[in-house]
Amino acid sequence: MKFVAVTACPTGIAHTYMAAESLEQAARAGGDTIEVETQGSAGSAPLDPAVIADADAVIFAVDVAVRGRERFEGKPVVEVGVKQAINGAAALFEQAKAAVAAGPPKTGAPVPTSRVGASDRTGAKVRQWLMTGVSYLIPFVAAGGLLIALSFALGGYEIVDAPKVTDQFDALSVRGWAALMFQIGSAAFGFLVPVLAGFTAFAIADRPAIAPGFVGGAIAVTVGAGFLGGLVAGLLAGGVVSALTRVRVPRSVAGIMPVVVYPLLGSVVVGVLMYVVVGKPIAAATTGLTNWLNGLSGTSALLLGALLGLMMAFDMGGPVNKAAYAFAVGGLTTGTGTSLQIMAAVMAAGMVPPLALALASTVRKALFTDVERENGRAAWLLGASFITEGAIPSAAADPLRVIPSIMLGSATTGALSMVFGVTLRAPHGGIFVLPLIGKPLLFVVALVIGTVISAVAVIVLKHLKAGAPRGAEPVVSTSAASA
Repeated sequence: MKFVAVTACPTGIAHTYMAAESLEQAARAGGDTIEVETQGSAGSAPLDPAVIADADAVIFAVDVAVRGRERFEGKPVVEVGVKQAINGAAALFEQAKAAVAAGPPKTGAPVPTSRVGASDRTGAKVRQWLMTGVSYLIPFVAAGGLLIALSFALGGYEIVDAPKVTDQFDALSVRGWAALMFQIGSAAFGFLVPVLAGFTAFAIADRPAIAPGFVGGAIAVTVGAGFLGGLVAGLLAGGVVSALTRVRVPRSVAGIMPVVVYPLLGSVVVGVLMYVVVGKPIAAATTGLTNWLNGLSGTSALLLGALLGLMMAFDMGGPVNKAAYAFAVGGLTTGTGTSLQIMAAVMAAGMVPPLALALASTVRKALFTDVERENGRAAWLLGASFITEGAIPSAAADPLRVIPSIMLGSATTGALSMVFGVTLRAPHGGIFVLPLIGKPLLFVVALVIGTVISAVAVIVLKHLKAGAPRGAEPVVSTSAASA
């Protein structure tokens, strides 16, 4: 049979392409054909309309909203998260074939859609909307955060008080360039909440919802509602515009509705709600959360670090990982001491999984396949760069042993980082932003301890597997192991 697929994850880096590879391998193994459109961070090459028309069914392996979804209308659809495509692609083809066997939809009937696992729940759909907002947010975070961190490295923390470069800029001084970097980075950071709100709304109701979402996000910043306000504004904007699109209008005015009417009415409704109804309560909640974080110390800080570490390692770049990362990035905008410690803990914990598997596959090569050892060599650089997805190939091949092991190490590193009081103003960069880390030696100590703990745990559990009676272990599919 012939299939087409779309894969997309919040960052558009690792999961997107690993899911595509897994689907392609499973198709070859089953004697089917598939063409995959990867909607990644580097852009995507849309599938040929003729290929879509010729396909028997469609597979969406996505954690964010599919761009151009209307192209696949009339086709049976299987929709899952990217991790399910990585770990169980063969089952998705069975689902798709079952949808095809059910026959084409009757005229006016909905397209038969199979949703696997949690994707049929409202919570999964809301998470997908929010992850879409986060996926568009990340480039602003990387650009703005690294520029601000660089400005501090060049000019010190007092660079925040430098005069505006439009009034005074000395191109021959380091301080002048530091001030320029800080002000450019601050401008990029100023878009974080509006972008989050705008593209969350876009995921719900497409382009007509972008303007109301951005307006709601900007108001959230104005009233002090922060990231929580941005999330609420995005959901409100998407819901309002989605409701407006359901109102029947004469065909003579239908053309101007998405361009003028929906953005106008959506902006008015969301603006009123954010200014008058929900903005102030959310701002109060944000202030309370900030005060609580600033008051963390001792056991509370240790437990928070451990929790964030567990989240970073649990799905290695998936929705849970991105929730922890978004929480840390949201704190960066406040600039408080505890928020900087949270950012350091999240980055350190996110570096542990690939580094641990790289170490384990180097120390005890016999316990790993050739493919796993090859992935382990690449994981050294991925881990050092804070790309947690570098652990996915080994975790997909042996999840019951690898995932608990890396969660243990990441939780340890996150807790130690918080206890040590390590701080970080850059939202990314891994070991390459070490000069920008407060207490860099303790950061490395926490990272090394967690990496060693995870590596030892993986080796011990692999040894237990090696000593188990033959046939006692579940068979890992070829597609999952090679992903």
